[in-house]
Amino acid sequence: MDHNDPARRYASAVDALNRGAWAEAQALIQPLTREASGHGGVWFVSGVAALNLRQLPLAAEHLDRAARLSPGRADYWAYLARALMELSLLGPALRAADTAALRPNKDAVTLEILGVVYSRVNAHEKAAVAFGLVAEQRPDSATAHFNHATALTALGDVAGAAAAHERCLALDPRYWKAHLALAQLQKQQPDHNHLPRLSALLADHGGDDGAAMYLNLAIAKEQEDLGAYAEAFAHLAAGKTAGRRQRDYDFGRDQALFDALIEAMPGVPDGPAGHDSARPIFIIGMPRSGTTLVERILSSHPEVMSCGELQDFGVVLKRASGSTTRLLIDPDTARRGAQVDWSRLGAAYIESTRAVSGARPRFIDKLPHNFLYAGYIARALPNARIVCLRRDPMDTCLGNFRQLFAQTSPFYDYSFDLRDTGRYYLQFERLMRHWHAVFPGRIHEVRYEDLVADQEATTRALLAACGLSWDPACLQFERNTAPVATASAVQVREPIHARSLQRWKRFERELEPLRELLRAGGVAVD
Repeated sequence: MDHNDPARRYASAVDALNRGAWAEAQALIQPLTREASGHGGVWFVSGVAALNLRQLPLAAEHLDRAARLSPGRADYWAYLARALMELSLLGPALRAADTAALRPNKDAVTLEILGVVYSRVNAHEKAAVAFGLVAEQRPDSATAHFNHATALTALGDVAGAAAAHERCLALDPRYWKAHLALAQLQKQQPDHNHLPRLSALLADHGGDDGAAMYLNLAIAKEQEDLGAYAEAFAHLAAGKTAGRRQRDYDFGRDQALFDALIEAMPGVPDGPAGHDSARPIFIIGMPRSGTTLVERILSSHPEVMSCGELQDFGVVLKRASGSTTRLLIDPDTARRGAQVDWSRLGAAYIESTRAVSGARPRFIDKLPHNFLYAGYIARALPNARIVCLRRDPMDTCLGNFRQLFAQTSPFYDYSFDLRDTGRYYLQFERLMRHWHAVFPGRIHEVRYEDLVADQEATTRALLAACGLSWDPACLQFERNTAPVATASAVQVREPIHARSLQRWKRFERELEPLRELLRAGGVAVD
């Protein structure tokens, strides 16, 4: 083929793109981009190739050109939204996604991208619409139904999510993560559960680590619902062991990070004060300690909007630090991050959240692992409020071990081993003592057990610490209709109850090694 002919070169590049030959497509299209082409398709091919080659700034630049040259193309705007999302530019990503959504004739690929972007920016109603349309266009796609179910779960539509998961599994019984998601949707009953199906699948596919992880965890959840605690823990341990085999994890990596965070900020860093915005409320703490519950309480206040679990602070700190290491937070970033311009860092964070933080006076950033950044947040945003959740150490560690967190995040690798979970908890305690010492009075702690024992008094103290007036709606957070995209999506739609207190005692014998480890680390365990 004559690649000196621009039309033929473009056709060859499109063909390479359709085959997933990203480097070939990029090589073919580059001469056309150098000619300052006014053809939107040229920039689209180049942008999609760059996106798949993880050349994100180049992808965003070229896809932006494509969308502006061909503004009627929904797919161009959707891919631009995806590139911006990958760059953690969530506000621009949302605007691009909304532009795509307004365009006609959207195919399933475009709609799926929109669903992913909307989920990432906490626009779960829009995600549910997009994924629902994908499922209509692709009724034979198990993934389409799984994604729709996930979006419906965030909206609290348990029945709709269950039906969508069942459609997924009818198409592909080996869609392992759908089995776990279905088990977690609601409490299982003796006359209504999935144990026969799960047990049969485990017997046939238990040699596959991916299947063993999801199926064992699903069985553990349903067995615990039915009160078969010994059997539940055995399956929980088996599922987590299978998951750990799929990871290259050494606790020393996390130990080095905690050490670096403490060494990087032995006292209040020098330099001018940070940005003066008082809008953010950060909710931090170990996962599964009640952070989503407190988010729902605070976001029931008319002056507060929840933005969900934002990665923004870590992203802007990484950029400001100048660190070029692979991980978002690591010892290099911790050290360099303590030397930044604090006012610029705070301003960059506020700007990054502007498009998703709404018009209310205050907004919530509820990423539990922001406890790693608590000192940096305190310095960059001196008027922001920081709320840290605390829960019984044994219940906290069990909750982390029971949960299968986001598989692509490096934050949760410790949770696949009970001993690593306990050691991680001890480091969390150590780091929080350090932040309290360096920034006394900046972090308001809430005990989950206090919320359960005296909801009103604890809520009043929480609102006061956040500079918010009393509002009785905060006592009826279960009426809050905002979406929830965390592991607590089902539980936080119920009023406060005591059923989860001292859950660890159901597994007291199995958890004795954890108890001994925590005690040896100086943590009081009842």
